Amino acid sequence: MKRITRRSILAAAPGAVALAALPARAEKQYGPGVTDTEIKIGNTGPYSGPASSYGTIPKSMAAYYRMINEQGGVNGRKINFISYDDAYTPPKTVEQVRKLVEEDGVLLIAAPLGTPTNSAIHRYLNQKKVPQLFVSTGATKWNDPKHFPWTIGWQPNYQIEGHVYAAYILQHKSDGKVALLYQNDDFGKDYLKGVTDGLGDKAKSMIVLAAPYETTDPTVDSQIIAMKSAGADVFVNTGIPKFAAQAIRKAAEIEWKPLHILSSVGNSVGAALKPAGLVNAKDIVTDFYIKDPTDPQWKDDPGYQQWVAFMDKYYPEGDKTDAGNVYGPSNAATVVQVLKQCGDDLTRENVMSKAASLHDFTVPMLLPGIKINTNPTDFAPIKQIQMARFDGERWQLFGPVISGEVNG
Repeated sequence: MKRITRRSILAAAPGAVALAALPARAEKQYGPGVTDTEIKIGNTGPYSGPASSYGTIPKSMAAYYRMINEQGGVNGRKINFISYDDAYTPPKTVEQVRKLVEEDGVLLIAAPLGTPTNSAIHRYLNQKKVPQLFVSTGATKWNDPKHFPWTIGWQPNYQIEGHVYAAYILQHKSDGKVALLYQNDDFGKDYLKGVTDGLGDKAKSMIVLAAPYETTDPTVDSQIIAMKSAGADVFVNTGIPKFAAQAIRKAAEIEWKPLHILSSVGNSVGAALKPAGLVNAKDIVTDFYIKDPTDPQWKDDPGYQQWVAFMDKYYPEGDKTDAGNVYGPSNAATVVQVLKQCGDDLTRENVMSKAASLHDFTVPMLLPGIKINTNPTDFAPIKQIQMARFDGERWQLFGPVISGEVNG
C-alpha cells in the first residue's frame, strides 16, 4: 500500500483572484482533523492499476500543498494531506476511505479520482456527512445537491462534453456514421448519453456502434476493428489514457481514418498521445478547460510561468507534458480557496457552505475566460470548454469558449 503524507500551510493560489475580506474573527469551531495548527485532508488515487497514469494527479496535489505550506498558511494551519493508493478499484477505495474517515480522522476527502471509485464511496460519505470535495471525475451525478449535499464536482461534466462533440459532428459530418468507445460504468455512459442526446433525432441512424470496455480488459483492439468493419467514419474516443492510446494506435495500424474526437480525459500529450505515437494522433479533435502544458502559446503567460516554477521546485520529477500535472495543482488550489474562506470555522458544514459559494474564482492554468462558480443549487464548478485540434506536435485551440450545463 502506498501512502503519501504532506503537510502544508494554505495561502492564496498563485495568480488566483483576490480574496474577499474575511469576516471579523469569531469563536473557533473545528470539525474532525482540525487543530490550531493542522487540517487533515484525505485522498485516494490510482498509484497502481489500469488508471495508474493518473497517479501523477494526487502526487502533484501533494506537491502543491507542500508549496503552500512553505508560503505560510491558511490562518496558521498546516495541511496534512494523506493520500492512499486504491488501484482504481472500488472495493479498495471503500477500504481506504473508511480508514481516512474512521482511523485517520480527516476533515474532508479532497479530489478522490475516478467515477467508479467515487461512486463506491458516494453514499457512505453523504451518510457520514463528510465533504467529498471537488471529485476528480466529470460524471454528471456529482451535481445533485438535493440528494447528495456532501459531494461536489470540479471539472466540466461528461454529458456537457458529449453535447459539444455531437454539435461538432452535426456541423462537420452531418451524414456520418458514428462509433463510440466508452468505459462500461457511469463515467462512460455519461459520454454516451451526452453524444446521443446531442445528436437528437439523428442519433438512431448515425450511431452504428457504441462499444464498451472494462478497465480489466487488456486492450480495446477488437472494438476498434469492429468499428471500422461497421463502416464508421466518425470515432468518439472517451477512453482513459491507457485505452485512448491503444485506440489511436490500433486505428492507425489498420489504416482507419475517421473524424476522430478524443475526450478531455484522454487528451494528455504525455499520458496518451506519446504512447500512441504523435504522428498517429494528427488531426484528432478534443476539448480543453485547462491550459495544455505543451502549447507554446503559453510560453510568456504569467500563469504558465508560475506553474513551471512550481513544477521545477516542488515536483521536478513530474512530466511537464502531462495534463494531469496541471489538473492536480489547479484542483488543489480550489480546495485551498475554500479552506481560506472558512476562516476559523473549520467544520464540515462550513466547508460545504464555502465550496457552494465560489464566485468567478480562477487559478493560473484555467483557460482565459473560464471561471469557477458554484451556489447551493449548482455543484458544477466549471461549465466552459474550448475545442482544439492536434497538428502532429501539439494541440491548437480553435473557436470560442463554449458554455453549457447539464444537471445530475
